[in-house]
Amino acid sequence: MKYIFLFFSLGFYVLNAKSQPAIDSGVFRIIGYYSLQSAMKGDFKNVPFNKLTHINVYFLNPDSNGVFSKDFLNLIPFIKAAHAKNVKVLASLGGGGRHSYYAKLLKDSRRQVLINNLVSLVQQTELDGVDVDIEGYDIDENYDNLVVELAAALHQQNKLITAAVAVYFKNDYTDKALSQYDFINLMSYDHTGAWAPQKPGPHSTYDQAVEDLSYFRVMRKIPKEKIVLGVPFYGYGYGPSLTVRGLTLNYDHIVSDYPGAELTDEFDIGEGKTLYYNGMPTIKLKTNLAKHEASGIMIWQISGDAPAPKSLLDVIWQSSKENK
Repeated sequence: MKYIFLFFSLGFYVLNAKSQPAIDSGVFRIIGYYSLQSAMKGDFKNVPFNKLTHINVYFLNPDSNGVFSKDFLNLIPFIKAAHAKNVKVLASLGGGGRHSYYAKLLKDSRRQVLINNLVSLVQQTELDGVDVDIEGYDIDENYDNLVVELAAALHQQNKLITAAVAVYFKNDYTDKALSQYDFINLMSYDHTGAWAPQKPGPHSTYDQAVEDLSYFRVMRKIPKEKIVLGVPFYGYGYGPSLTVRGLTLNYDHIVSDYPGAELTDEFDIGEGKTLYYNGMPTIKLKTNLAKHEASGIMIWQISGDAPAPKSLLDVIWQSSKENK
């Protein structure tokens, strides 16, 4: 009898293990967002796979009927190249701004179709999971049901489900929804931006990162192993007139146009205009913060980086290897 019990116990354990996602516990995550369009082109020789643990390709969205109509099989070479370097690839769903069709697709009558199509796409392309970046007005009364049901479907296939969580929408996320994710990518940036010229200034300071992590760690009781700190590889510029929409520049443009900008977070570009961004010293500080208070660094987006010796990704990667 004990052998029969042991057989069934082992069988249950194996089946249950297959339903759990493959999470690299203890590994410092370095997650970079990368354009879906660029990934599908097949030219990825300049993608820094060796300094990343995960890549989220953005944005993979359905049509108004919940169908993913593009030929996403073109993603497979990119995914295989990433896997060859032990990098996981997730498809990021949603994105900033409003997507009015989600209000219909998340309803009880349509949600399962969306989930089935999404999971099928993940299986066909051998993606490692889905990153849910549904924000703001797209988060409605059906969001929790989507997350719970999608998590169950993905975990059954041993796939990950993560989220890009905007701190300015923090009250929109329920504890129930957040608990479904294998980890969350905390967007600790865009506290202001080019859309708000009446509110010029830094949008992603070190102090803001400390405050954002504290909120989710303490107030929302999310363990550090399930939080990744997001950092920007871009900046905003303002002035002199606060009635004019501000500038948005990738980090590589900032440091190539303004020598020495990589050593600070604020740069006077003349004519009363100032740029605000994250330079190398602050990225190092944030990486060290993430080593103690989170489980990694997320980057929006890796194509905004500058080449060495001014690379922010190099700072993150090197800092992640140093002793805590």
